[in-house]
Amino acid sequence: MSQRQPISELPNLGPKSQAALAAAGITTVAQLRRLGSVAAYAKAKQAGANVSLNLLWALEGALTGLPWQVVAREHRTSLLLALEQSKDA
Repeated sequence: MSQRQPISELPNLGPKSQAALAAAGITTVAQLRRLGSVAAYAKAKQAGANVSLNLLWALEGALTGLPWQVVAREHRTSLLLALEQSKDA
């Protein structure tokens, strides 16, 4: 997998998600992997992108290979806790 692999090659991330990430300066898979789903979501939100928690589920799914619906159902609580902790940090 190339360090410059574009985000568009990941599953779960459509044009709106890609635009939100680009607004936060996240354009490659390597950048997304380095940040992780929670930090990437927070950066997109801070950059002013109009994003919902569905982006968080999609980001985690893109990184883990899980469908976003599975992430939302099975990993919601841990992701929301991580998001809260990142806000407090």
